[in-house]
Amino acid sequence: MSSRVILNRKSDVNRVLSDPFSHTQRLHHLHRTTTKSFFEYIHSIGIMESNGNLVKHVEKQTTRVLFCGPHFPASHEYTAEYLQNHPSTKVDVLSFEDVRKDIANYNVCIVKSIRLDSDIISCTAQMQLIMQYGVGLEGVDIDAATKHGIKVARIPSDVTGNSTSCTEMAIYLMLGLLRKHGALLVNIARGGIVDYEAVINNLESGHLGGLGTDVAWTEPFNPDDQIFKFKNVIMTPHVAGVTEHSYRSMAKAVGEVVLQLHAGLPLTGIELVN
Repeated sequence: MSSRVILNRKSDVNRVLSDPFSHTQRLHHLHRTTTKSFFEYIHSIGIMESNGNLVKHVEKQTTRVLFCGPHFPASHEYTAEYLQNHPSTKVDVLSFEDVRKDIANYNVCIVKSIRLDSDIISCTAQMQLIMQYGVGLEGVDIDAATKHGIKVARIPSDVTGNSTSCTEMAIYLMLGLLRKHGALLVNIARGGIVDYEAVINNLESGHLGGLGTDVAWTEPFNPDDQIFKFKNVIMTPHVAGVTEHSYRSMAKAVGEVVLQLHAGLPLTGIELVN
């Protein structure tokens, strides 16, 4: 059975153009969650006029995407590039200081390294989705977002290639510690899973032969931390998952979700946590 929807009457076409969201509700059962991109989906459902021409989707509203903070600029640059042919979407980046006062103007928030607490979330007015450009959601008050009816999501690492590059970093850190005596500790997950005081004490006693870590117990990290007095510590600045491939993949994931959200379609390719 064809998934094409034929709009035989001019009134049908006008209804879709004036209120595309009501029409998309009838199309949810056709959505393929694993194989089709947003673009493939729109073409596969074929919203057609009776003469066979594809109906131009005229949007009256803009879905606005907020990237929090200037760090990791490739994140917003690649996403804007991915969405550049979609004038119904707009990608902005704001300083941490401006997020609170301007967040009410946005539909999607990409948190990156900001702490999105209940105070900031309470300032939202039309927010539909809070999303991490990656997997870490420690800085998001998920309960507050849920209370305000806002979905929270991460991008699975197997989608972005993040898990592969992090595995490579773990191997590099292990290789860097091979010449050290005693037990070796490698961490490429989250700094908070390691007992900082225990690490310091065991490095001082020599029981711990070395520490290789891509993550810190506090971020931003204190450059004067006593951990650097140890010669058997290798520390990298949380960059194991930062690759051209992963950033392009995450930009695609963000772009797809923005387009799905704008069209009123089910959100796919991300992992919702609430």
